[in-house]
Amino acid sequence: MTTRISHWIDGRTQAGTSGRTAPVHNPATGAVTGEVDLATTAEVGAAVASAKTAAQAWRSSSLSQRSAVLFAFRHLLHERADDLAAIVTAEHGKVHADALGEIARGLENVEFAAGVPQLLKGGFSEQAATGVDVYNIRQPLGVVAGITPFNFPAMVPLWMCANAIACGNAFVLKPSEKDPSAALFLAELWKEAGLPDGVFTVVHGDKEAVDALLVHPDVAALSFVGSTPIAKYIYETGTAHGKRVQALGGAKNHALVLPDADLDVAADAIVSAAYGAAGERCMALSVAVAVGDVADALVDAIALRLPKLVVGDGSEPGTDMGPLITREHRDKVASYVDAGEAQGATVVVDGRTADVPQDGFFLGTTLLDNVTSEMTCYRDEIFGPVLGVVRVETYDEGLALINANQYANGTAIFTRDGGAARQFQFDVEVGMVGINVPIPVPVAYYSFGGWKDSLFGDTHMYGPEGINFYTRGKVVTSRWPDPATSSVDLGFPRTR
Repeated sequence: MTTRISHWIDGRTQAGTSGRTAPVHNPATGAVTGEVDLATTAEVGAAVASAKTAAQAWRSSSLSQRSAVLFAFRHLLHERADDLAAIVTAEHGKVHADALGEIARGLENVEFAAGVPQLLKGGFSEQAATGVDVYNIRQPLGVVAGITPFNFPAMVPLWMCANAIACGNAFVLKPSEKDPSAALFLAELWKEAGLPDGVFTVVHGDKEAVDALLVHPDVAALSFVGSTPIAKYIYETGTAHGKRVQALGGAKNHALVLPDADLDVAADAIVSAAYGAAGERCMALSVAVAVGDVADALVDAIALRLPKLVVGDGSEPGTDMGPLITREHRDKVASYVDAGEAQGATVVVDGRTADVPQDGFFLGTTLLDNVTSEMTCYRDEIFGPVLGVVRVETYDEGLALINANQYANGTAIFTRDGGAARQFQFDVEVGMVGINVPIPVPVAYYSFGGWKDSLFGDTHMYGPEGINFYTRGKVVTSRWPDPATSSVDLGFPRTR
């Protein structure tokens, strides 16, 4: 029996009226577990109208009231983390520990946003001119929207909605139709935390719903995380319709491994970063750049670790890696291994022939050696459990390879040399850098985002840049009547 997954509008679930649905699978079994409603343009319009009404009242709420709701939401999210993680595992497939990890990173953003009274403090200049004061304030935009990917159905919405709501906006979420139930769980927690109805809305859908949000005149801003082609489309369409847009695209994250690196530390870190969540992470390491004579030892060390990873149902204890999100995506990832082999890469560990469960959308861990920059397995974002090793002779050659890549989301260097690490962070043209840290996702009080084709627009996600994105600055210049001409008796001498 399948579950119907409906929209969340005006503080309650509302069944779709389009007559169109999409199947939701358990990727570990391949079974259809739900049918999610797909909204029409008219349904999106009704949801935005509800959010607009709610935004007008929420915008007038005090900072302490907003902070109290965020603290209550944070408490509920912490208390119910296991329940939410189970939903994520059931629809995405990642192991329970990975699901808990994404919730923990989302919680950081809620905790940051709970400090909104401090975050929205302005500046004040007394006597900018005689009798004139000048001060700046930041005000909410109104209705803002988020379009989020399947790979982090809890964390990425929390990157967006916590700051947006804290700043006084109403937030409309369009989650991935592949794993939509986590969004509804968040909606229920927001309501329980005391958030007024309509301030958090969930509209399920496909391209029709996305396009409706992009052109709706009452949606002031839109945040997106996904592939580069879609990010570009979102950015160009949204900005053409007068919206603020932050659109984070794809990635091809490199790890530069120098000859002096601690090999065990580097291999452990690369395996974790490349194969965790089946490689379906925009911060996954997908290329190891081995410098000089470290290459053979690094490939051997990674290959030695891969058979120890248990691939299976993410809800089962002891599982290290779950399935991919759909059968079609699993087959696409495998096709990159086919192409890499045909183009001359060495298949060191072959996930296509791995002993994995036959039901569900599984692919084993794959390691490709002797990859070159001309191969499709290098050029494209694979988004699966495939790691390629590129061999270079020098640091300069490795750096040039990384800087020439169209994606510039995250990167890492493994070395014992502090001077080399500092030079790398200075030289590398990538937005997020790890030094002996394989997945350099910034903590919530910084901001997340890459460079080049990994980001469209100039605003990174969450943190201080997120606060600025969801507010507009206003400068007030104030002059009051000269106190000397006032008839009010102050009871003490007047000053100017």
